[in-house]
Amino acid sequence: MPAFILGEKSIQSQTFNDKGQRIPTTFIKTDSCWLTYVKDPSKHGYFSVKLGFGQIKNIKRPTQGELEKAGIKTPLRFLREFRMENYGDKVKIIEEGQKKGIQIGETKIYVGDQIKPTVFFKKGDKVVASGISKGKGFQGVVKRHHFKGGPRTHGQSHGERAPGSIGMTTTPGRVFRGKRMAGRMGNDRVTMKGLEVIEVKEDGLIVKGLVPGYKGGLLEVRS
Repeated sequence: MPAFILGEKSIQSQTFNDKGQRIPTTFIKTDSCWLTYVKDPSKHGYFSVKLGFGQIKNIKRPTQGELEKAGIKTPLRFLREFRMENYGDKVKIIEEGQKKGIQIGETKIYVGDQIKPTVFFKKGDKVVASGISKGKGFQGVVKRHHFKGGPRTHGQSHGERAPGSIGMTTTPGRVFRGKRMAGRMGNDRVTMKGLEVIEVKEDGLIVKGLVPGYKGGLLEVRS
């Protein structure tokens, strides 16, 4: 069944599975996730749902107007879209009066409704989690690309962690784009696939393994 929700990375811990093996776990807090908008293919050119998550004190006027139109009084921090074309006929747009929403199987969710993880997920499901990894600043090639570095002996004085030669001699006489060198490390969008759901709670999911980002960072979870 198609499943999608927004959450934040919370506590990393460990537990034991049915075989008595110790496994790492991560709790993804999904409390306060709302359906804010449904994009119709006939109007917008593609089918997607827009979710909002996380409370914040001050929000921009356009976002405030969008939430008020959806009937959501909670000022939401993050707004993200989930494309629905890949699910085919499993997800349908429904309208009842002035209320618009989607139907997945027997489940109906309307704009302005709060989304609970118990509606979509169950123990044993495999999910995909996407988030922004931790930023580590400007790093050298040894830490960033796991270069071996230069020797510590034979006259080596200052190039132990240096990248070495980057020249291409006469032909082609330039450095190709994508050459592994020092630079900004982290702060990239990372997707972890095949995470097993260990437990489903009213306010979040417990998955097997680790997820990208810092504690409190936004996560997009989908089936």
